[in-house]
Amino acid sequence: MFTGIVTDIGEIVGFTPTAQGQLHRLRIACRYDQTTIADGASIACNGVCLTVVASGVASGRTWFDVDAAAETLALTTAKHWKIGTKLNLERALKIGDELGGHIVAGHADGIATLLSREDLPDMARFELATTRELARFIATKGSITLDGVSLTINTVKDVTFSVLIIPHTLTVTTIGAWKAGAEVNIEVDLMARYAARLTEMK
Repeated sequence: MFTGIVTDIGEIVGFTPTAQGQLHRLRIACRYDQTTIADGASIACNGVCLTVVASGVASGRTWFDVDAAAETLALTTAKHWKIGTKLNLERALKIGDELGGHIVAGHADGIATLLSREDLPDMARFELATTRELARFIATKGSITLDGVSLTINTVKDVTFSVLIIPHTLTVTTIGAWKAGAEVNIEVDLMARYAARLTEMK
């Protein structure tokens, strides 16, 4: 379980396709203390919960290895990741940690496409589009996770929606580099999903 509050930006420094391209072994460099990363730990990488299979230190920099399996490659932007790709990272929530964003499972529901970027004096506005299936869970002033970042939805119209990003978030996440045409991982709010399910069952 996560909160959508990014704690580091990692970089893919190793990439090994295996099992006829159905599994990618990724090595991700980060600034975390390697002694705190246990094998089997969960780390959200651009909003995708991945399991650590190994970790170490090379040239004074911490790294950890994860496997991106076939479903992850099919449903998320992981299929586009390569050496040099920057990733928003978040460690799994511990009991007693501050819940600064919202409850995030790290199970990306699909992909949203960035339609436009508008740089404003004190922030940036992004308009995105997703599938109709996911759009029904998106509401004005609701929560959404994009590439692992907990955000508040600004406006919604059919399958498009917008978010406003403050300077701090633009600086400490990969959002500052987003451009029109980019694809990002999207996880809809769990509460919205449960509410929709309850409505369907009535």
